[in-house]
Amino acid sequence: MSLLTLSEWLRCPICFQDLSPRPPLALACPSGHAFDVNKRGYVSLAASVGKLRYDTAAMLDARDAFLATGAYAALREALASALAERSPRRIVDVGCGTGYYLDGVLSRLPSAAALAMDLSPVAVTRAVRRSERIDGLVANVWSPLPIRDGAADAVLNVFAPRNPSEFHRLLSDDGVLAVVIPGDDHLQELRDRDLLIDVQPGKGQQLVESLGTGFVVDDVRDIRSTLSLTGTAIESLVGMGPSAHHRPAGQPEIPDSCDVTASFRLFLLRRQGV
Repeated sequence: MSLLTLSEWLRCPICFQDLSPRPPLALACPSGHAFDVNKRGYVSLAASVGKLRYDTAAMLDARDAFLATGAYAALREALASALAERSPRRIVDVGCGTGYYLDGVLSRLPSAAALAMDLSPVAVTRAVRRSERIDGLVANVWSPLPIRDGAADAVLNVFAPRNPSEFHRLLSDDGVLAVVIPGDDHLQELRDRDLLIDVQPGKGQQLVESLGTGFVVDDVRDIRSTLSLTGTAIESLVGMGPSAHHRPAGQPEIPDSCDVTASFRLFLLRRQGV
């Protein structure tokens, strides 16, 4: 982790001026606002998050275990391939989780640098450990982001909250926004067993409408497969996402095994002036 490379992504969350290194482990703006940089390789610029939920260590452990099975490798490869076609030099992953998808993208872009952002400090810690090319930021996507105007050529947003106006601001001219959402029948077999919360229908249309006039759809790619999951993998899958926040007492039993539909939609949207 370099204070200089980290600072080059960021602006002050208070006055919005650019941040600069203040050795040994701080960033500061010209107005004198200063922020400590964690020895684990990230800076926290999150304002009060109130009752907002974010990924816990247990959820991230479950996600690491599930993704290690390769069950979502096809999605990771599709995302990496799509971004490699556009050759971005600077990438921001908003809602980075463990950094699994960002790491896959960087494997196809050996000269690119990245900023992994999440509200969960544990998630950002894991993401920055994947590569020396990944800087880390703890921030709240619902607030004005402490990222400089035009700082990124690409923004990744994989199963994560979105802030369209801020994405537009931090992207360079003609930058690309890559958004992954679940398909309508994603993991339907587990939803039928009441093991997961439902997917809201029509998410694709809602996504496009929510982004407004600042983005135009360049491409939409569907990634589908059937996963043969063990009970252990299903337990990790249930525990790694939003359903982990809603698990009721007496939840239905995890089956010993199950064939499950994996269905994703990858939207590639180009930034345009408004």
